[in-house]
Amino acid sequence: MAPVLNRTNLVDPFGRHVSYLRVSVTDRCDFRCVYCMAEEMTFLPKAELLTLEELDRLCSAFVAQGVRKLRLTGGEPLVRRNIMSLITSLGRHLRSGALEELTLTTNGSQLARHAEGLAAAGVRRINVSLDSLDPERFARITRRGQLDQVLQGIAAARAAGLAIKINAVALAGVNDDEYDRMIRWCGELGLDLTLIETMPLGDIDGDRTEHYLPLSRVRRDLERRWTLVDSDYRTGGPARYVRVAETGGRLGFITPMTHNFCESCNRVRVTCTGTLYMCLGQEDAADLRGPLRASAGDELLHAAIREAIARKPKGHDFIIDRHQTRPAVARHMSVTGG
Repeated sequence: MAPVLNRTNLVDPFGRHVSYLRVSVTDRCDFRCVYCMAEEMTFLPKAELLTLEELDRLCSAFVAQGVRKLRLTGGEPLVRRNIMSLITSLGRHLRSGALEELTLTTNGSQLARHAEGLAAAGVRRINVSLDSLDPERFARITRRGQLDQVLQGIAAARAAGLAIKINAVALAGVNDDEYDRMIRWCGELGLDLTLIETMPLGDIDGDRTEHYLPLSRVRRDLERRWTLVDSDYRTGGPARYVRVAETGGRLGFITPMTHNFCESCNRVRVTCTGTLYMCLGQEDAADLRGPLRASAGDELLHAAIREAIARKPKGHDFIIDRHQTRPAVARHMSVTGG
């Protein structure tokens, strides 16, 4: 067995070791969340997507260069046809010790039928995007989702032994009266909860500035009713966690707008077409599909990855501008991957 690397071979210009890869396996989703997509979306032609075999090869190239955590995203990753074959194949890197964690972010709609398969492949922890526990409100936010279906998926994932973190985008005037309920519910079920500031990615049907909610304000409000104890718990992502003394559960805050996390960024993202984005909030990108398909070997692919990491920027330029509603970055989150 090859020795397990403690540090990645991929080091950016600021000395940060890139050890975490997020890969979008599809830009398609069965929901149309109001903060993420327009209601009528034009998705990529299927012919432009990397095949599952190519996605496996691409992920494996990053693992070979020391990436230790791999997250599959979308869109909704579990709507991609035969996606479990990719997840099962990538599980070999867990068994070899080359990869510490294989996980995914999902809206939960397909979890009921895939939870056992995910656990069998070696997935131990997942993120479920869930912005409301009210069925009517959930339907309005997602435009087409059914809360009961997601809750059944969460129950199936728990039964399969998967640890679950609930991700909720904080939206002023939409779900800002639900955080107490969500903290209580997560505490009862043993789920972690993370609140996320809305990010200006892609044109949507509406104005994000109407619903932007700084999490510093949310935390001050929650501290009136809950005892929030600072924690050094980390998952490798950008969330900063506290422990809720009353429930014993963890509450995370992801604050790209009010307090960015760029100084410790260890992440890059690859789209379902093989485009590598070194920063979620910047447009600079590298094509990996070309070198991937140029030869049967991986030398060109490895070189392209190293060249791209060498120009990873220091940070993003996200800003909520109340004087104009154009997004800071034109591409939708579903294209880049959550």
